This record gives sequence, structure tokens and C-alpha cells, in this order.
Amino acid sequence: MSQSPSHHSATLSPAVPNALGIALFLGLVAASLPVFWIGIVSLAAAWSTAEYSHGPLIPLISLYLFLRELRARPEGGGTETGRWTGLVVIALALAIAVLGNMMRIPDIVTYAMILWVGGVVLTVFGWKRGRSHQLPVLHLVFMLPLPQILYWKLTIFLQGLSSELGVWFAEMAGVAVYLEGNVIDLGVYKLQVAEACSGLRYLFPILSFSYLFAILYRGPFWHRVLLLLSAAPLTVLMNSVRIGVIGILVDRYGIEQAEGFLHVFEGWVVFLICVAILFGLAMFLQRLAPHPLTLSEAIDLDFDGLGPIFARILAIRPNRMLAAAAVVTLAASTAWQALPAPSAQLPPRETLALFPRDIGGWHGSTVPLEADVEVVLGADDYVNAFYEQPGGGATVNFFVAWYARQTEGQGIHSPEVCLPTGGWEVFSLDEVRLDMAGTGYGSFDANRAVIQKGLSRQIVYYWFEGRGKRIANDFAAKMSVLSDSLFEGRTDGALVRFVTPIGPDETEADADARLLGFMRQSLPALPRFVPF
Repeated sequence: MSQSPSHHSATLSPAVPNALGIALFLGLVAASLPVFWIGIVSLAAAWSTAEYSHGPLIPLISLYLFLRELRARPEGGGTETGRWTGLVVIALALAIAVLGNMMRIPDIVTYAMILWVGGVVLTVFGWKRGRSHQLPVLHLVFMLPLPQILYWKLTIFLQGLSSELGVWFAEMAGVAVYLEGNVIDLGVYKLQVAEACSGLRYLFPILSFSYLFAILYRGPFWHRVLLLLSAAPLTVLMNSVRIGVIGILVDRYGIEQAEGFLHVFEGWVVFLICVAILFGLAMFLQRLAPHPLTLSEAIDLDFDGLGPIFARILAIRPNRMLAAAAVVTLAASTAWQALPAPSAQLPPRETLALFPRDIGGWHGSTVPLEADVEVVLGADDYVNAFYEQPGGGATVNFFVAWYARQTEGQGIHSPEVCLPTGGWEVFSLDEVRLDMAGTGYGSFDANRAVIQKGLSRQIVYYWFEGRGKRIANDFAAKMSVLSDSLFEGRTDGALVRFVTPIGPDETEADADARLLGFMRQSLPALPRFVPF
């Protein structure tokens, strides 16, 4: 990267378009569309959400970074070496994309697409020069949605951390507040720190901005690293301040302070404050430098001469490796559609609405989930039933969410996501071995949790079931889905959960025995609804 690249533009000769080079490059791009198509569609869908609405800006920013790099270097003489490395990278990217297509996982295809772009850059410029243009390519990562399992894990962590810090800020302001899971109790009002308040909506664009900021910054390397690494903690801190401020405003002026336009406006204020703090940090770092610069000098935002530089793209020279890249890409786009992708017809199953309501003396009734919860759940079928023994007494909640496909934007997420939102805190969580002999299930691993909300406690057992497997760990369950997608053509599965309260006059062991007893009586019917 050049510290002062603008002077190069004055020495550039006008670019002469190369028709053959342009045709070859456009053919390469066109050949890539079929193999990357499901990734492109998934990106468009992700960019329509609030968390990734910054996505369309990322390619434009990467193009700007690329043009700056191109301007800082004179035109090559057509003797670039090492272009074969680009062809190797392209072949690797296409292999990954074909695998993602066969498994119907858009996330894999989109990451392969960025790797492919990096390979194209190496093919055009050669290894020695092309590797210096990889920073703009790497920046494209910020336009991609996180894999679902990482998204929910990060959401859980940020919700909890933001809730804790937000309550601390409110307490510092003299507000009487209590935190239950992710529910902030202000007495008269209760505020839920939902998924949308986790800070992810700020984190992704701020990370992208800090990456750009670090590239454009003129100063020692450690300054750039500090600017880049400060983005995540800064975003979490400011989001927590936002939550604390909302709590203070609601406590003093009413619940309207957490709703409507004001709530959205506060989010934009947080984003702008984060950007301002990054600029302030850059100014502070410059004061520590031996030869400090002004802010305008420290941030290289020179746009001079980018038009002629962009025109140089039209003068791209054809070469054998670029032609080979177009042929390999076209072959991959054609081949994956011709490959016999594994597919299997789902075994017949009954709708969960027909799950027995009378089980061994227990009588149940179903309760539909709230509409917004159903949307987040995204299940193809579910049952949420409460069973009670004759004569009343303790109840057992039986919940199953079934998915026909778990690789195309759908999929199971752990109950750990939902529990804090409802105000429940996980008191303990362990993986245990269940002996369900006589039920057709045998022995298998499940998660056992004790959750608490105020003085109320409940025991929860849950696991992930599908395709004849029962898995406790959510990451292992996701890996099993990927494997079965590739080799069996099936990705159906379900979350199975049993919950019972621990009564004030009973021990944890008593509640545990009741729940396990109900599980032994109800599990024999489950394969009709969640087939092996």
C-alpha cells in the first residue's frame, strides 16, 4: 500500500481497451455464475435483513481499495510470473463451491466465491504482484452472513454481555433494576434484550469500517492493528451503554422510550458514536507518533485519478492462464449440475399435531407459540404440549420442532438461545447418558439443564434427533447434518425437549424421576413423527 498514491495518476498513459481481454474476462465471470448461484441468492436474502444491510456497500469499498492499490503501482510489462498459482486457487475454490452445491449449503458457496476472486486476481497479475492486491479481496468477507451456528452462539454471548453491562450502567445512574436472563426488570416495566439488541447490527459494519480505517491509516503497523482490534469491544461497550440509557429513559419517562422511531434512532446514534471514537483514537495515536499528522493527513482518502485507473481494467491482457481459468470455471459450473447429487425421499411421517394427548395416565393439551417466536423458530412442523397427571399436580412440557431441510437457511438452534430471552438463567448444563431401554431408543447422550427464574426452577432435557441419530452437542449435530447431506441426501431432523418444574415441596431428584418416567412413556410414539 502506498502512503501517498495520488501522484501516480499524473504519469499514467490513457488505457487502450483490449477487446479480446475483455471478452475473456467477461466469459470467466459468466462461467462462474451457475456454480456460485445459490450463494449469490443467499447473499441477496441476507442483505435484506437489518444485520447485513451494509452488505451491498462492501464490494464497492473493496473496489475502491483495489483501485488505490492499482494506482500505486505502474503497469506491468506483460511478463508477470506465477500465474499458475491463481489457477490452483481457482480450482480449489471451485471444488469447495461444488461441494457446497452438492450439500445445498450457500455459506460454503459464498466463501468459495471470495477464494475464487482471490484466485482470479493472482491469475491476472501473477503471484508477486497479485498477492499485494489481496487485502481488498479479504475485505469482501464482511459482506457474508455468519454461519447459522456461529450467529446464534455469538448472539447468546453478546445478549448476555450487553444485558449485564447495560444493567450496570443503569445502576450507576441510580435506577433500581434487576436482571433475569436477558430481561431487565425495572419494576413497572420489563425490557427484553432480544436478538436485535445483541449488537450484531453494529458489529458487522463497524468491523468492516475498522478494517477499511486500518488500511487507509498512515502510521505504524501497531497503530493499524489497535484500530482494527478495538472495533469489537467498542461496539459491545457502546451497545451496552445504549441498553443502559434506554433503561434509564424508560424508568423516568415511560415505555415509549424503548419503542418506535426513538429506539431505531438511538441505534444510529450508537453507530455514529463508534465511528467518531475510532477517529478520536486515530488522532490520539498520532500524538504518540514521532512525527504526528493531522487527521486529514493520517487518513488517506485520496480519490484523485481513480477514473483513469478504472479504465485500465478495460485494457486487461489475455493470457493462457486466464483462458485456462475460464475453461476450468465453465467445466466446474457444468459438471456439478451433471453430478448425481445424493437425494433421498423422506420417510413417511405424521404431523406433530397428531402426537398422542393421552400417554400412560398423562393428559396433554397443546399451546401454540407466539407468532414472532414461530418466525424465529422457522420449523416446518412443531408441537408444544403440556401434560398433567390425573388429579392435577406437576406438569411436563413436551416440545418438538421438526425441519425437512437444515442446509438452506433453515436449521435447529439450541434452546440456550431462547431461555435467556424468556428470563430464565441456566443454573447448570451437563451432557448425560440416558438409559431408555424398552422404548426403542436404547441409551444415548442428551443435555440436562437446571434453569432458574427468580425462585422458580425447572429441569430440562433436550437433544437433536434425526435420521436415526440422537446427538447432544449442537456442533456435532450440525456436522452430522452436513455429512448426511453429502452421503445420504437427507438433512431432516428435530429438536426434542422435555421440561418440568421443581416444586417447592419436592427435591430435584423427585422432579428428575417424574420427567424421566414421562420420557420413557412418550418416546415410543416419537418415530412416527421424527422418522429414522
